[in-house]
Amino acid sequence: MSFRPKVGFVSLGCPKALVDSERILTQLRTDGYDISPSYAGADVVVVNTCGFIDSAKQESLEAIGEALQANGRVIVTGCLGKNAEDIRSVHPKVLAVTGPQQYEAVVSAVHRHAPCSQQSDPFTSLVPAARGDVGIKLTPRHYAYLKIAEGCNHKCSFCIIPSMRGKLVSRPVGQVLDEAERLVAAGVRELLVISQDTSAYGSDLKYKLDFWGGRPLHTRLHSADGARKSLALPGRSIPAWQSCGTAPHAPACRGGKYPAADSPLAGNLPATHHSQYVYRRLPGRNRK
Repeated sequence: MSFRPKVGFVSLGCPKALVDSERILTQLRTDGYDISPSYAGADVVVVNTCGFIDSAKQESLEAIGEALQANGRVIVTGCLGKNAEDIRSVHPKVLAVTGPQQYEAVVSAVHRHAPCSQQSDPFTSLVPAARGDVGIKLTPRHYAYLKIAEGCNHKCSFCIIPSMRGKLVSRPVGQVLDEAERLVAAGVRELLVISQDTSAYGSDLKYKLDFWGGRPLHTRLHSADGARKSLALPGRSIPAWQSCGTAPHAPACRGGKYPAADSPLAGNLPATHHSQYVYRRLPGRNRK
């Protein structure tokens, strides 16, 4: 009988970190691991941390300490892992520390410290995900987060996101819509589109042309939203599509103007972006 180690998981921080946790958990399950609902039943515990503000850092360090006390075998990942020495100075007994988006490094660390006798098939792992197969989701069934990009190209003096998450890297629009289609097929009714700078989506790729279902689309938020009607299943309404964190400084927001209030691109504007007067006076670069 093959041995299936159990992995405990703690996910802290923003929805983008939650998506990272979902991806790590899905890969671990594919590799033959079971997920433990408690520290006591886990062979190793992964803590996905947040390091955005001081209170988040403190919460992450406390979560690591709690996991160490309850289990003793802890792997740390996420934004706080960008500065491994800060973690090891407080918790020197952690098994491994990796930074944000280092999915392979986290999975490798789990394999190293809690080996699994079941080996994943390198051939079947190349088969595209089936319609409706969305892996492990940590949100209620009716909604899901859809991450379209990582990082940010702006250098605001009040924000450390670029130093932790790097520069903007957009996913091709075809890949985004493929995932959206699988989520809708799995029963998701509302897609929450997220990234560090949602309105800059595609600018790093120069809005290059991509394909989805044989249909040519530019890698641009408007193009993705325009294809949303095609995601509706027979007998169901068009899935809701909400863009979170849209800022008015990118071309996707029509030359710096705010989207219409009833537009799905309006989303949840950060508080600092509700006034152009305030926004333009924020400390930092690239302000117009």
